[in-house]
Amino acid sequence: MEKINSLTSANIVADNIELLKQLFPTIVKEGNIDLNELKALLGETVEEKEEYYRFTWAGKNQARLEANKPTTATLRPNKADSKDWDNTNNIFIEGDNLEVLKLLQKSYANKIKMIYIDPPYNTGKDFVYKDNYADNLGNYLNITNQTDEQGKKTSTNTESDGRYHSNWLNMMYPRLRLANNLLMEDGLIFLSIDDHEYHNLRKLCDEIFGEDNFIENYIWESTFRPDNSSKLYRENSQYVLCFAKNKKRINQLIGNSGGSEGLPSLTKNSMNEAILNFPKNEVITYLEDGFYEKGIKKSGYELLDDIEIKNNLILNSFRLKGRVIWGQDYLENEMSKGTKIIIKSDGFVPYSQKTENSILAPNTLIPNDIVGDVLQGRAEVNTLFKKSVFDYPKPTSLISYLCKFIDDKDFIVLDFFSGSGSTSHSIMKLNSEDEGLRKCISVQLPELTSEDSIAFSEGYFTIAEITKERIRRAGEKIKNDFKGSKEVINKLDVGFKAFKLDSSNIQAWDGNPDNLEEQLDIFANNIKTDRTEEDILFEILLKYGLDLTVAIDEKTIAAQKVFSVGQGTLFICLSNAISPAVSEGIGAWKQELNPSICRAIFKDSGFASDKDKVNAMQILKRFGIEEVNSI
Repeated sequence: MEKINSLTSANIVADNIELLKQLFPTIVKEGNIDLNELKALLGETVEEKEEYYRFTWAGKNQARLEANKPTTATLRPNKADSKDWDNTNNIFIEGDNLEVLKLLQKSYANKIKMIYIDPPYNTGKDFVYKDNYADNLGNYLNITNQTDEQGKKTSTNTESDGRYHSNWLNMMYPRLRLANNLLMEDGLIFLSIDDHEYHNLRKLCDEIFGEDNFIENYIWESTFRPDNSSKLYRENSQYVLCFAKNKKRINQLIGNSGGSEGLPSLTKNSMNEAILNFPKNEVITYLEDGFYEKGIKKSGYELLDDIEIKNNLILNSFRLKGRVIWGQDYLENEMSKGTKIIIKSDGFVPYSQKTENSILAPNTLIPNDIVGDVLQGRAEVNTLFKKSVFDYPKPTSLISYLCKFIDDKDFIVLDFFSGSGSTSHSIMKLNSEDEGLRKCISVQLPELTSEDSIAFSEGYFTIAEITKERIRRAGEKIKNDFKGSKEVINKLDVGFKAFKLDSSNIQAWDGNPDNLEEQLDIFANNIKTDRTEEDILFEILLKYGLDLTVAIDEKTIAAQKVFSVGQGTLFICLSNAISPAVSEGIGAWKQELNPSICRAIFKDSGFASDKDKVNAMQILKRFGIEEVNSI
């Protein structure tokens, strides 16, 4: 039985060396890479001149090394802050996202279909993560209180700093490198940004994701009422950069108006008006739920009947009067073939969305009749909290719009700059609208709120507390909005498992002869005394590459707690009194579940003697469990 004395995240450098060995076996000499041999094999493709095109900045090499450096941190379950822990597949993680992304490398590599992030824009006022590459976890534990060693605030990055752009790039580079590893081959990443760092972010993404994997730079009208204070410009838009993990693996991105044709006139040159009758429960709309009275007349179309809208459908039959190409017979024939009619706005202009053969890709300009601005985002938060507890949250309509680019309703979305929680809110809301099964992983630093802010006065002392509370309240609001549909409520996942970043549950051996007695005690009892069995359980899941929402069952065997992970894929007993009866019970449980592979992990100090350890291994071997380790 091998004893595990430390658990670390994925070793990306070692994995890359192994890949190089497979591609070029001759470059490995005594365990090291012979760069001259590699250059010779690559021939003229290696650039060695001083001057060539590249994107660099102060600190880039350190940032690159940091992306490859494993972490010994862990995520501790926080059931008290969670919602519907036992049933949810959503995750909220409180902690520095660089360390968290490292921890997710084994469990979620190539499993994330979509990433959306709204990182700090580097305006000089927003928080910039001050990474300390010598001890990034220690740095996180220190800046949880948002102060440096001298007690000074570290929440600004002003242009007076000689490394203003470099600081921001050093923050973004390792995070995006790690994020790329998590994306599925046909996955997408969306990055919100403004003019401060757009130019640098585009070049950074070109390097990390590859220029060939650039999809589009979408333009979002971030405010419908731009500031008038400048005589040189009126900024009313921001950007959403989109890159693919592997563009060749993506066949189609779906525009929300995909395949739409306007219906402007009976004949192309006709000025005659006509009335079209639309059936109930068939016409899709982006308008809010509620009642709309007849007589509305905008954009040349008049609503002739009162209508009710619920869940993006017009519930009753109705008539529209306007100049249209289609006649009633043609309309009915098209709808019988599956063509959908869409009403996008209160102008009641009808559009047709034809079958999948005519689906169009999304436009560069994000339509403002579908996606709201920052005021809409703020209104959504204010509705939930009855106060303005967060500045400039993204509207849920923006993230929902981007989600719909993907022709799937069951995938994982990751947001590692979660802020107020707009992404999680969007996913729950979208799932309620189209009965999707999307899951969301949200990561947020517990950045302190300002003492003179409304959030602070309302008792939200960190941004992470706002995020969690918004997800809770948004879920309840969504359920209440659908209280008439038990089927929707029963399927809807509005919970989340909460975790907190912390140091490992295992005390490390430092080999210091001055502390020999203390170190020998640690070697014998290497689990920290303030950690629970569930703390250790989830650290094992992360380091073994298992999903944080994997099914975990619990049994009491011979008066000791035993966990079954993934229907018997892994059995874990962290008890202090492991008897042969425990091993027998695990073997019987394994036979009952009959997994294709099976491993077992015990707490090393739980065995009274080495003989008991050997007996446990022999018992488990009888049941076909060959891989047994202790911690």
